[in-house]
Amino acid sequence: MTDLGAVFRPQLPPERLRDIARLADDSGLEELWLWEDCFREGGISTAAAALAWTERVKIGVGLLPVPLRNVAITAMEVASLHRMFPGRAVVGVGHGVQDWMGQVGARVESPVTLLREHLVALRALLRGERVTCDGRYVRLDDVGLDWPPATPVPVLAGATGPRTLRLTGEAADGTILTASTTADGVRRARQLIDEGRETALRSGAHPAESHRVVVYLLTATGPDAARRLHAELVDEGLQDVPDLGVAGDAGAVAKAVQRLAEAGADAVILQPTGDEPDPEGFVRFAAEEVRPLVP
Repeated sequence: MTDLGAVFRPQLPPERLRDIARLADDSGLEELWLWEDCFREGGISTAAAALAWTERVKIGVGLLPVPLRNVAITAMEVASLHRMFPGRAVVGVGHGVQDWMGQVGARVESPVTLLREHLVALRALLRGERVTCDGRYVRLDDVGLDWPPATPVPVLAGATGPRTLRLTGEAADGTILTASTTADGVRRARQLIDEGRETALRSGAHPAESHRVVVYLLTATGPDAARRLHAELVDEGLQDVPDLGVAGDAGAVAKAVQRLAEAGADAVILQPTGDEPDPEGFVRFAAEEVRPLVP
């Protein structure tokens, strides 16, 4: 079955999160995703609050920019979430928006190298290992968590370009794809991820478990849905990309979700437009109208 979720976009003030998280929980939606966009809400703080306010819904963080975070801090925070809320936190890491990283003095010369080093160290720490490494960016001296997760924790990574997609296959447990990804883009991403997994398996560095692919789907519904979708695509410079995003009723959205699932997505997360007039209604629409139509 394809997992379905929705995004709480950080254009909303953080005080709106409580009601929306509870609505997602009560409505039966599988996942609610949060973003750590500069300079809005923090990913871990909002995830912890959303998990505490809810009982069953999974809370995703997609994603934590690794240039902003020492890997030991990332591991401590992720481990804490999983010990307090077992199995309900889904955390992804990634390069971050490079202009934003430059604004805070955290931009690095090789984002791919940093992400690789961060992923390798993070996954080892979350497995309860003691880690010593002296990489280009990640340096640890006999570091281990006092409170590692009690059960295995999947670590996802965001990716768009071919090098990073291969890296996520090699060094992460799952991949997060942006809303600029069409169904054909999901297929290409799966191929590149599988190439990375094959490389890792040859070296004995990666177990043969499944690799979860999560993709955002820009979604608008309501009487002015087409206008709002088009406006957002124009703002992102994506208006000429065919078959990107969906505007319409639950049937139209469910068909778009199914296309992404058939292309290789394990979870499709409906991303409202930045000017969505009714965020609570959007979550209710996803759970009560779209979910029953998605196999």
